[in-house]
Amino acid sequence: MMNLRWKAVAAAVAVAFATSALAADTLRISVQKTGTVAWEIVVAKARGLDKAADLDIQIQELASTEAGKIALQGGGADMIVSDWLWVARERALGDDLLFTPYSTALGALMAAKDSPVASLADLKGKSIGVAGGPIDKSWLMLRALSLRSGADLAKDARPVYGAPPLIAEKLAQGEIDTALEFWNFSAGLEARGFKRVMEMADVEKALGAKGPVALTGYVFKADFAKAHADALKRYFEMLGKARAALNDDAQAWEPIRARVGAKDDAAFEVYRRRYLDGAPKRSVADEAADSRALFKVIAEVGGEQLVGPAKDLDPALFYDPAKAP
Repeated sequence: MMNLRWKAVAAAVAVAFATSALAADTLRISVQKTGTVAWEIVVAKARGLDKAADLDIQIQELASTEAGKIALQGGGADMIVSDWLWVARERALGDDLLFTPYSTALGALMAAKDSPVASLADLKGKSIGVAGGPIDKSWLMLRALSLRSGADLAKDARPVYGAPPLIAEKLAQGEIDTALEFWNFSAGLEARGFKRVMEMADVEKALGAKGPVALTGYVFKADFAKAHADALKRYFEMLGKARAALNDDAQAWEPIRARVGAKDDAAFEVYRRRYLDGAPKRSVADEAADSRALFKVIAEVGGEQLVGPAKDLDPALFYDPAKAP
């Protein structure tokens, strides 16, 4: 009789656990393999924050950001990380996408430590390796700033376009004078002794932003956000806890240290500091206001090839998880 009772209790517990597991909300997130988006997720999983938030987070690492966009639009992913320029373009074309800020980290214009390049004016006639291509947002902002002084880096300098790892190596080997790199590759070059000639955060301010702007963020469809508002709120709260752990506890970095690829502790510290500096610290409303100002500047240089038929940055594309119904 007692055995039967215990068996019944055990069965009930098993059902409870199974029901709990089934109840966990699944979020499918596609990220770039060489990017840093997965870092916080890895930490969250290592600390059980995903389970505490009742979330089943499935990460798919892809070769490029373009592959992520295809996955989102084709229904193969629930969320990706991209920039609001692309979101504005797609919304203007009829795709109801939303954006919530993820990082203000944009990188810098890098050069050799003994390079004579120290300002925008010094770039005339110099080669500039541009990571991301001719319509990369950092490149367009740098061009926009140069245009205000009567120059155009696309004509007055010698831009060379390529993938971030290639551009970094070309600078390291002395094949180009400067490199406009993504933040993590800028950090890698900094750790190797290269100097930061110009921070993109300073370029943003020179173009009218009141503070560091999160150009990159999580992107998802409006219908998905409406159907999964509570899961999204829990997800972003979880990420906040993971980022807090990365800020306060050095041990929290252990699960992602191998992903950083730093050669020593000093190099690792550069990555850690730059990563944490990129955490958005302003309200979504403030981000939206500055983003709208920058959009006009960038769109003027990038044209329809970049933003399509979008004439302005619709404030409605910004999603605030804390205020979601």
